[in-house]
Amino acid sequence: MLIDRERRTNLTRKTTPARKPAKKAAAKKPAIKKPAAKKTVKKPVRKSAPKKAHVAEKAPAPEVLGRILQSLDDDKAEQVVTIDLEGRSSLCDAIVVANGRSSRHVASIAEHLARRLKEAGYGTRPVDGLSQGDWVLVDAGDVIVHVFRPEVRAYYDLEGMWSVDEPKRARANR
Repeated sequence: MLIDRERRTNLTRKTTPARKPAKKAAAKKPAIKKPAAKKTVKKPVRKSAPKKAHVAEKAPAPEVLGRILQSLDDDKAEQVVTIDLEGRSSLCDAIVVANGRSSRHVASIAEHLARRLKEAGYGTRPVDGLSQGDWVLVDAGDVIVHVFRPEVRAYYDLEGMWSVDEPKRARANR
């Protein structure tokens, strides 16, 4: 029986995988003492409305309108029409519609207008349609300026759409 036990233990030792020696516990590093933090009182954070890059403080519409009309006159815009929308639209107080003689003239009128408004302190104004030059829109806050080529202006007929005299026009066309 003694022999059988030795054989069994030898057999079991050979078939069982060798055990790895136990790892030694890593020595703990001494803790570094940090100086006590000063207690600070949190101040309430003031939340302000997000600022838009192109929107300056809204100026009274007559002042902006006067600057726009002067700029259009300086650049020789043709058939300038101002449509008063105060009380009729929440979008703006007035729309200015003007013609340029060509695509290049339309684009230069709009560029000069945006530059003059910026120089006057109204901030950077968004301008749409400069690349085409058929219809350029300049958003001046309370006043929106549309500069067209004559053919495009006749096609879209913004004056007819916003005009108070629309019923009279409809009767005249019958």
